[in-house]
Amino acid sequence: MSTDRVDRSEDITRETVREGYGRIAREGVAERTEGRSCCGGSAEKTSIAVGYEKTELEGLPDGANLGLGCGNPAALAALAEGEVVLDLGSGGGLDVFLAGPRVGARGRVIGVDMTTDMLDRARRNTKSYRETTGLDNVEFRLGEIEHLPVADASVDVVISNCVINLSPNKPQVWREIARVLRKGGRVAVSDLALRRPLPPAVVGMVEALCGCVAGAALLDETVRMAQEAGLDDVNLDEKSGYVEAMSEWEDPLYREIAKHLPQGAHAGDYVVSVNVSARKP
Repeated sequence: MSTDRVDRSEDITRETVREGYGRIAREGVAERTEGRSCCGGSAEKTSIAVGYEKTELEGLPDGANLGLGCGNPAALAALAEGEVVLDLGSGGGLDVFLAGPRVGARGRVIGVDMTTDMLDRARRNTKSYRETTGLDNVEFRLGEIEHLPVADASVDVVISNCVINLSPNKPQVWREIARVLRKGGRVAVSDLALRRPLPPAVVGMVEALCGCVAGAALLDETVRMAQEAGLDDVNLDEKSGYVEAMSEWEDPLYREIAKHLPQGAHAGDYVVSVNVSARKP
């Protein structure tokens, strides 16, 4: 793996992420090295490790699951029939297609992604979703999560899976979440966070950025950003098993990160998967 440094300006950081995930969308999991996801193991193995049921994954359109998540936000959200759900960074459509049947024909699920290749993949799978479920309640929109193409106070639930950490302007993302939520609306986000700052050598790695690690915020910063955006009842539930699994599987990304950590340190000492819940008053 290359250890080229990333220019941390917002535009270049965003373009690095767009290029990296666009490549994943074009190639698909099966065509990548050893059939692995960018987070280690097969896409199904990774998804089961972070909380998905094998039965729900088997019902997905082909290629919707790219193994890029670090949790199961649709399940965490306890979605109800008739709700409008917004998925930030919807990728191949995994969580959108899982959320659709839960909100039913009276509900709606909107996926937003800034990568056209991901949108193309998700939109191609919409026909299969409709044929399988008999529902026409999902859509995918092009846009950045810092500037959501969604009306004010129009969404009941915001979900996101290992995406907010990629944003170079996380406070703006949280402000956008608060803007689009209706009063009483809620947040169910799975993400990566830092227990302590990463060494500079790790922060600058291109693969760490595209692997959702280098851009992660500290745990207390995540709470602060959500609260300053106007959200209440902000709660973080740490899930250390994800990073431990990646390390045990000798995932290429985490193996490279380990090379740049102090002697005796482990990735789990720095990085943790976290479920973030919050509510708009």
